[in-house]
Amino acid sequence: MDLRLRDRTVVVTGASSGIGLATTRQLVGEGVRVAACARDLDRLRAAVGAIEGTDPDRVHLGTCDVTDREDVESFVGGVVGRFGGIDGLVCNAGRSLMAPLSETTDEQIREEFDLKIFGSWNVVRAARKALAQSDAGSVVNVNAILSRQPEPRLAVTSAARAALLNLTHSMAEDLAHDGTRVNSVLLGLIDTGQWRRRFEESGTALDYDAWSAEIAADRGIALGRFGTADEVAFHIVTLLSPLSGYTTGTSVDVGGGVGRYV
Repeated sequence: MDLRLRDRTVVVTGASSGIGLATTRQLVGEGVRVAACARDLDRLRAAVGAIEGTDPDRVHLGTCDVTDREDVESFVGGVVGRFGGIDGLVCNAGRSLMAPLSETTDEQIREEFDLKIFGSWNVVRAARKALAQSDAGSVVNVNAILSRQPEPRLAVTSAARAALLNLTHSMAEDLAHDGTRVNSVLLGLIDTGQWRRRFEESGTALDYDAWSAEIAADRGIALGRFGTADEVAFHIVTLLSPLSGYTTGTSVDVGGGVGRYV
């Protein structure tokens, strides 16, 4: 299927690994000009450079702290200067804070809300004018099922993600006046570097597949496994497509059935 994304320009934050890298790979495969950023430029260059079919003339790479408004505006300005515009944003930069509320510091709480809210809003407002000039402007916020179904082990991350989901709905209404759509993908447990690090730190005698299957069973994931970054990226790319032109202010669960809300 032709998603009508060829020769469009899409910004992806947090693109050096996991979902951001998988999304970049799929966008390159669709013939998209990709502007990708991450905190570690060397790692980003190595990761994106390894994508088959990558044309350096159609990829713009840079460092960017998404919580720093000036940093974001500089990066976005560079993208517009090079490619002439922006058609889509994938606000993916983020992390999870694995800690109960009683063990979370005030500074950690501020950092979580800063990253989840400004990690999207800084990028959206910097690119808003460019998106409005596109005939298919689209924003996808990478969020989590935690935003609707909080977990005590991720108390502050759950709260910050709920705030981002609420903000996404507000942005969808606001940017609709520009003709720009704003949606979310809500993740369950996805096999990314964070989970690999937790496995290595766990001291378990199990291999990764058995260890992750135990966690999937404990968390009530109907499909009995973690998802993959590519499975998430598919929905992100689909929401960016002009074929999704009547979809805004909504979210897609990619959680293997872990969501228990109606």
